[in-house]
Amino acid sequence: MNSQKYIAIGDIHGCAASLKALVDQLQSYRDRTFIFVGDYIDRGPSSKEVVDFLIDFQQEVECIFLRGNHEQMMLNALNGSDKQLWLMNGGRTTIKSYEKNGEQFELPDEHRAFYESLELYYETPDYFFVHAGVNPSQTIKQALQDERSRQNFIWERSHLNSYQTKWEKTVVFGHTPRPHPIREENMIGIDTGCVYDRAGYGRLTAVSLPEEEFIQQDCID
Repeated sequence: MNSQKYIAIGDIHGCAASLKALVDQLQSYRDRTFIFVGDYIDRGPSSKEVVDFLIDFQQEVECIFLRGNHEQMMLNALNGSDKQLWLMNGGRTTIKSYEKNGEQFELPDEHRAFYESLELYYETPDYFFVHAGVNPSQTIKQALQDERSRQNFIWERSHLNSYQTKWEKTVVFGHTPRPHPIREENMIGIDTGCVYDRAGYGRLTAVSLPEEEFIQQDCID
């Protein structure tokens, strides 16, 4: 296992066929740690299939799974709060993928455990992996000590409009779709809107680190 090299994969959003095709492109990288930055579910057609695949994939490759805002919205809904927020943001397609009628459905125990085990961030000596971003006016160390900033790791967008950040290392994130990967100082964004059928989007993106090579798969879902 090459412990200092990584593959990070952006927002999947229920696009299981695209995920499998991208992973097929990454066969030569399977000795690395794969880091998935969250938003596995919602909007796309096959959320359950995505999670089935990821659960199996971690038996073959070292994986880190981060929590996205969509997984958090689903967990909140299942725990009895803000159900409508989840449904308005693509939750109905996730419900449909679990093949239950209506809004009440039972997750397989293995899936519930997967969602609940998702991490807010993953840190290495050179990189900080997170779903959405980090407050640009704080160092990463400060953000980790600030409970409000930590909770915003799955929602943050202010860094995208910031001329500079106080971050000590490169932050790798998804959450905000862009037509092309973002590569700025201390900043790599890899959500290229796989689930969106509009001009410039519709690709699932991975980045190899430390080489910073982007590998992309057009959406086939």
